[in-house]
Amino acid sequence: MKIIVGQCRSWFVLILSSLCILASPVFADGDDDERRGGARESSQCKQLPGHYALRTALQDAVALETSGYDFNMWATIVDRDGIVCAVAFSGVDRGSQLPGARVISAQKANAANSFSLDFFAVSTANAYSLTQPGGWGYGLLQGNPVNTDVAYRGPAKRFGKHNDPMTGRRAGGAVFFGGGLALYDDGRIVGGLGAGGDTPCADHMIAWRVRHSLNLDEFNPAVAFFPTSGDPNRPDNIVYDIVPNPNGGTGLSPSGVGHTFCLNQGNEKELPPVRY
Repeated sequence: MKIIVGQCRSWFVLILSSLCILASPVFADGDDDERRGGARESSQCKQLPGHYALRTALQDAVALETSGYDFNMWATIVDRDGIVCAVAFSGVDRGSQLPGARVISAQKANAANSFSLDFFAVSTANAYSLTQPGGWGYGLLQGNPVNTDVAYRGPAKRFGKHNDPMTGRRAGGAVFFGGGLALYDDGRIVGGLGAGGDTPCADHMIAWRVRHSLNLDEFNPAVAFFPTSGDPNRPDNIVYDIVPNPNGGTGLSPSGVGHTFCLNQGNEKELPPVRY
C-alpha cells in the first residue's frame, strides 16, 4: 500500500510539473521582451524616414563624403522619445562597417535628440568640450547609460536591416563626439540622427549630409534660434577651436563647443546650409 501511495505521489508531481511547463510563456529568440525589459513601445516613427530611406541617404552621403578613412558607415534614427526608428549600414553587409559603430550611432542619435530643443540644436560634436573633465557638462555621459539589453540583443543577422532588434525600443546611451544631430521638420525637433564608423569628424560630415538628404534640417526662422556653432546657416555644425591647455588634458575651447581635429578631415564650411 505504501508503495502504491508513493508511486501515485510521484506521478502527481510529474503531471503537475508538466502542466507548469505548458502554462509558462515560451520566449522565442529575439522575443523575450517581457523577461528582459526590452518591450517595444509605441512611437512616432511613422512620421520619420524608414529603413530604406535612411539606407539610401547614407549610401549617397558615404559616396559623396570622402574625408576620414572613407569607411562604410552605420546610421540610426530615433524619435523624440528616444525610440529607435531605423538602423542601416552603407556597405554590402553588416561586416562591411566597424561592428562597434552600430551601437555608437544609436547613442549619438539619442544624445543629440535628448539635449536639443526647437530653438536650440546641439550636435554631439558641439558637446565634445563641455563633456570633458572640467567642462560644465561633465557627467552627462555617466548619467545616460545605454540599455544593453536593447543595444546588444540578437539575432545579429538582423543588424542594420529593416527589422534590426533595436527598432521599436529605447536603446538610450550618449556619445559626445562628432556624428549626432537633432532632426527638424518644419521648425520642430522630431528626433535625432547618429552616424558612426569613421573618425568623429567624418561621422559628423556624413550625418550632416544624411540629414540634409532626408529634408530633416528645416529650422524655424520665426523663433529666437540660438546657433550653437555661431553660424546661423549651419547652427549645429562642428567647430574646431581647441587650443592646448597649459595644465594638460584635452585642451581648451574658447567657444565652449569645440571639437578635436581628425585625420583627413573635410571642410565643414562647405556643408549645405540648413533650411529655413
